[in-house]
Amino acid sequence: MQFKDYYQILGVDKKATAEDIKKAFRRLARKYHPDVSKEADAAQRMSDVNEANAVLSDPEKRAAYDTVGAQAWAQGARSGDDVRPPPGWNAGYEWSDAKPGAGSGAGAQERDFSEFFEQMFGQQRGAGRRHAGGSGPLRGDDHHARIELALVDAYRGAERSIVLRGAKIDAEGHIVADERTLNVTIPKGVKQGQLIRLAGQGSPGFHGGAAGDLFLEVVFAEDARWRVDGADVTQRVVIAPWEAALGASIAVSTPDGATLSVTVPPGSGNGCKLRLKGRGIPASTPGELYLELEIAMPSAITDAQKAAWSALAAAYPGFDPRGH
Repeated sequence: MQFKDYYQILGVDKKATAEDIKKAFRRLARKYHPDVSKEADAAQRMSDVNEANAVLSDPEKRAAYDTVGAQAWAQGARSGDDVRPPPGWNAGYEWSDAKPGAGSGAGAQERDFSEFFEQMFGQQRGAGRRHAGGSGPLRGDDHHARIELALVDAYRGAERSIVLRGAKIDAEGHIVADERTLNVTIPKGVKQGQLIRLAGQGSPGFHGGAAGDLFLEVVFAEDARWRVDGADVTQRVVIAPWEAALGASIAVSTPDGATLSVTVPPGSGNGCKLRLKGRGIPASTPGELYLELEIAMPSAITDAQKAAWSALAAAYPGFDPRGH
């Protein structure tokens, strides 16, 4: 994804305090707001400034951003450079729907955020930071976090103790870590991208209002054994050349922990798929499990092995593998 250096956009140091961020945002908002600016690219610059402020003025988002940013800066990356953060980098980071900087200056209401922002934090669902003014009860903001699960959790369901990492501003205006641990029930059949709602685990309400909720977005941990598409799962299965050519009955361990006897049809080629109906992720209509065959070629080390390969070559006179 294309990296956005929010500190560079606001012109502040990476150790900037909350007050430094606020001052930089207000200064740039006065300079680039489309209603007053004469700059040719004022609208785009204002959009970038809004986005940078939305992240850096929110302790939770800033903590998550600094994780991927540290890797980018170590590589010498600047805004617009392509960055590939490690898998699962953002699992466990918590942020709220409250809109950082709301009411703090020109352009605070604009929400035209970049693809980089959306990939990091998803679509923003909140309507903006709620204020404690007034006498009526106000509901607290919802919170969001991504959690990384093993695929087997989707098949069986699970009880997990998860640590959510957030941040807060200390008395000097600096970002400090803030963590909490929750026990979470993972429902059977959960899918990639699904939101698990924990009622009342968001921000507290005001004037007796209800607390917000916490939404956990499910992300499956990367695993070389399988790929997930909705409720369907594709599993890599390695077979021998003679099993592919002659057919065979093989034992396959599936993601749900079962061991099945599967028939490989004679003449199966590399990349062929066998469908096991209803063996994907459980649901009212279960997904499918596809076994993708990969032929492993044994080496020829001993004289007997070399003779066997020579006999195989002799049995196929005129065979041209590059002509197929």
